[in-house]
Amino acid sequence: MEALLHQSKGVCPFLKKTSPATLRSLSTSTRQSPGGGTITNLQFIARRCPVMNKALAVQSARINNRRSYGNVAAGTGVVKSLLEKKLHTSAEKKASVDTNVFRPAQQAPPPQKVKAFGKQPDTFAGPKPHAPPAPRFNYEGFYTNELDKKHKDKSYRYFNNINRLAKEFPRAHMAAQEEKVTVWCSNDYLGMGRNSHVLKTMKETLDMYGAGAGGTRNISGHNQHAVALEKTLADLHGKEGALVFSSCYVANDATLATLGSKLPDCVILSDSMNHASMIQGIRHSGAKKMVFKHNDLADLEAKLASLSPETPKIIAFESVYSMCGSVAPIEAICDLADKYGAITFLDEVHAVGMYGPRGAGVAEHLDYDVYADPNRTKESQRGTIMDRIDIITGTLGKAYGCVGGYIAGSSALVDTIRSLAPGFIFTTSLPPATMAGARTAIEYQARYQGDRRLQQLHTRALKDDLTARGIPVIPNPSHIVPLLVGDAETAKQASDMLLTDYDIYVQSINYPTVPRGEERLRITPTPGHTAALRAELVEALENVWNRLSVKRVADWAAQGGFVGVGVKDAEPVQPLWTDAQLADADQSFAAETRAEEVTDERVPIVAAAAA
Repeated sequence: MEALLHQSKGVCPFLKKTSPATLRSLSTSTRQSPGGGTITNLQFIARRCPVMNKALAVQSARINNRRSYGNVAAGTGVVKSLLEKKLHTSAEKKASVDTNVFRPAQQAPPPQKVKAFGKQPDTFAGPKPHAPPAPRFNYEGFYTNELDKKHKDKSYRYFNNINRLAKEFPRAHMAAQEEKVTVWCSNDYLGMGRNSHVLKTMKETLDMYGAGAGGTRNISGHNQHAVALEKTLADLHGKEGALVFSSCYVANDATLATLGSKLPDCVILSDSMNHASMIQGIRHSGAKKMVFKHNDLADLEAKLASLSPETPKIIAFESVYSMCGSVAPIEAICDLADKYGAITFLDEVHAVGMYGPRGAGVAEHLDYDVYADPNRTKESQRGTIMDRIDIITGTLGKAYGCVGGYIAGSSALVDTIRSLAPGFIFTTSLPPATMAGARTAIEYQARYQGDRRLQQLHTRALKDDLTARGIPVIPNPSHIVPLLVGDAETAKQASDMLLTDYDIYVQSINYPTVPRGEERLRITPTPGHTAALRAELVEALENVWNRLSVKRVADWAAQGGFVGVGVKDAEPVQPLWTDAQLADADQSFAAETRAEEVTDERVPIVAAAAA
């Protein structure tokens, strides 16, 4: 029978899809026939075949004459015989076609409904009760339950329809164009999203090279724009190489995950307030993680000292922490890294473009005089804090006004991530226009300091005005202005009230972005937030604090102080930009303006700020 089946598989679809073991089982298992005898399951199924059914009827009549209809063995022989006959007939038909011997057409059997092969219902045994449906996971119920939890703990995220206006920023409109609002929480810190040089470059590149990159870098997305942008970024940070990603979230995740998984027995030491992208990268790495208290050098050193000297170690931290505005002790962390044989991973996302004479970030700013010197050399930069950092990550989507992220470091480090990180290898490249625009923004900010200076002046003025009103500003040395509210629902109400009653957009910040009980409003002034707009904001916040009975500095002081607000005898926090550096930036900007190397759009901003 095995040989017969092997030959028949090419002819009969049923045999082609059915294994010999199954056919053997069907030929030996029996069931009751309509005539009261027994037949094999193979015979039963054969009756459903348009060809076999007709042949069985003829053959059964012959067998009945020998009174062997109910004999199982005989029944099996019938099927075997019919299979052989079917195979022989099919071969004859094939031969007739191949030899061009035509025979009279025969009427096809009437079509029958084809049923899927498998366990068939016993039509002769009477109806059977339906089995209860198998239980299934309630996916929609799960989604609803998770969202209910977010609503109950007030951490559900609401999104406002805010459409920034390039020619009027920081003004924007909501769903309807006539609904104008002032945006006070954008991360486009310097207003570069509307910069005429950036827009001109992007338009020209878009017209020539189209909308997209065409794929991943290794397939079709590697081009002159990527090469030029990475060279600009490497030069900005004084590194041998740089690598551009679709976002800095991806850059952080991919780099930490790759290094942590490839370095043998690697341990990653992470600041407790690190961004989610760094936390996710560490988790994906599978490496051992040690979390040290925020900016706590003693805790960091204790954890480093507990590790073997030969163990690979990465210290991951940020320069400016965006939700509280605190700044890391970068130089001291570099000292600990040198002492204990670790490498440093510094996220400068909220600092690039904002600090340093060329906008390279806080690490550059800490050696301001070195990098402000137009005659500096590579030798003079050696040993600076930025030079000591092993890996710097940054974004193109905040102070530079575009989108994307990057890492900068040694050539070997960059090539390792480029070659091993799935987050880079399998992600479509940034569009040419985006990369060209980002490069223009970086070069622009490397030459002009006016935007950074104005942003710092506006930040100082706003912090002073709010402090004078008793509105609790969490103290910090950076450009971030966080207002402590301390309750998720109240923070959301304050944000809604500012938007609906005062046409001011400030997003509330709740858990998990900040710990529960530390909910806040986060404000970020830009060069375009003039004195008039600042006065409107301060007055609106005063009214909202009164209407919602939000705690003021005195209330927090009565409780002993909290997250730096209302702390008795606390030392004033000095801004990272010193008065001397701001004066230097002012002189530099004045010289640039006189040389007419600055765009026309900047002059009214400066005049308005002075007013």
